[in-house]
Amino acid sequence: MTMSDTHKTLLRGAKVLGGEPRDVLIEGERVAAVGTGLDADGATVIDVAGQILLPGLVDLHTHLREPGREDSETVLTGTRAAAVGGFTAVHAMANTFPVADTAGVVEQVWRLGRESGYCDVQPVGAVTVGLEGKKLAELGAMRDSAAGVRVFSDDGKCVDDAVIMRRALEYVKAFDGVIAQHAQEPRLTEGAQMNEGIVSAELGLGGWPAVAEESIIARDVLLAAHVGSRVHICHLSTAGSVEIVRWAKSKGWNVTAEVTPHHLLLTDELVRSYDPVYKVNPPLRTEADVMALREALADGTIDCVATDHAPHPHEDKDCEWGAAAMGMVGLETALSVVQHTMVDTGLLDWTGVADRMSVRPSAIGRLTGHGRPIAAGEPANLTLLDSAYRGVVNPAGFASRSRNTPYEGLELPGSVTHTFLRGRPTVVDGKLAPTPQP
Repeated sequence: MTMSDTHKTLLRGAKVLGGEPRDVLIEGERVAAVGTGLDADGATVIDVAGQILLPGLVDLHTHLREPGREDSETVLTGTRAAAVGGFTAVHAMANTFPVADTAGVVEQVWRLGRESGYCDVQPVGAVTVGLEGKKLAELGAMRDSAAGVRVFSDDGKCVDDAVIMRRALEYVKAFDGVIAQHAQEPRLTEGAQMNEGIVSAELGLGGWPAVAEESIIARDVLLAAHVGSRVHICHLSTAGSVEIVRWAKSKGWNVTAEVTPHHLLLTDELVRSYDPVYKVNPPLRTEADVMALREALADGTIDCVATDHAPHPHEDKDCEWGAAAMGMVGLETALSVVQHTMVDTGLLDWTGVADRMSVRPSAIGRLTGHGRPIAAGEPANLTLLDSAYRGVVNPAGFASRSRNTPYEGLELPGSVTHTFLRGRPTVVDGKLAPTPQP
């Protein structure tokens, strides 16, 4: 038994899921006790009175870029950013170089995550070889690898061939896997630069119609129901998409969906600035879409928040709109945006936040050890938040290697003060712990 196995930490006065203050004793990798007036000999005592204690956050949709684009992000820098944002587990998307479409590549990403020590990394396997949409990748081999892949996605590209999509759904059904679809009908989005609507017409930019997303979602929920498999819809962005998912769920079909923090806050009106920081896939939509997404997250139609953390180097974003890469970073600001859009507006309480940012994404990804109750005997994967904090976003201080955030200079609420991964602090007083151990 090592020292880390026996170390004790006592969190004094934490508001568990926003409730009444409690003391929480962490012993080794697990929560040992939750109550009032707790004491423990030899424990490190941290006064966290008034702070919100949540189960460690889980992201279903992170781009860590390694292997291949380490100039944007590495597994180490990405997991450091995740820890700062309160995450204890992330799913790393497959659009790396080489693509994560073999057991070898997913095992490489998985091992790099273990070595980082800041956050569990669960690789997402590609659905098709090279993300080309023509031939199924080695789904079974990735499932049987050390990484134990359960989520598969060609994210960044849509699996637009209905037969390939059907075969993928049938294949993963055998081991309770899930296909996470990037819903984008390719022909309808040729040359698209932003949301199709009044703003795109006035700016003269190619429009990205809502139906390009909605038509794929409608097809795929029908396919998933037909074969009795699980489908997960990535980054929902339109009110119409919400209605399709709501209808599918009313049928009892096994459909889940996610929304990004930026689609809960930002609209296509921001594109009038021509600042490429707002260029993202799917594009920012209208105010009506934003309101529909918030309501759907609140009522559970949308299952979870996922960051779609998409780091890019300076040269890929600081250029003219048409040449700029799509995407924005989001791990370090996600919880603040959710507090701003969902909690401070009264749409969700902190129990709801724990459900949408930890419990449900863990269940969709079939993770064990994450998204668990904060109770004696449970794994000590925990996040502490000072919800009273207000601060201006300054990307210069990001742990991520990239800085392409749309929130620079914006005042947002909430600050993660501590993150614990299996009882070990990865963030202390808002700063990265220097030497987390795998």
